[in-house]
Amino acid sequence: QVQLEESGGGSVQVGGSLRLSCASSGYSSSAKCFGWFRQAPGKEREGIAAIYTGQFGNTHAYYAGSMKARFTISQDYAKNTVYLQMNSLEPEDTAMYYCAAESPRCAGLVAHEYNYWGQGTQVTVSS
Repeated sequence: QVQLEESGGGSVQVGGSLRLSCASSGYSSSAKCFGWFRQAPGKEREGIAAIYTGQFGNTHAYYAGSMKARFTISQDYAKNTVYLQMNSLEPEDTAMYYCAAESPRCAGLVAHEYNYWGQGTQVTVSS
């Protein structure tokens, strides 16, 4: 059973930055997939980025659409923590941000393919 806990959300002004963290535990597989998603009120959950680490330590990051321009996913394997660095934030980035784990297609960033989810952390960007 994988457990995920997000942190780092908050309120920020337009143009600001935030770094979200996702601490994980119980991930037994040597190959790991983590994803970041967000969901704004009245909208569907949207994939942002995913990171896959193979059993030999090889790591690949994947991004949805234009997310790569302002968002960066990374991880500290020793700390079992995945990060999402968000820069140049805009009011449209206001949403609940979720960390997810274990998907058969890490690069696909398809929400329903992930087996485990955190509770989310709120990000609010004000002008």
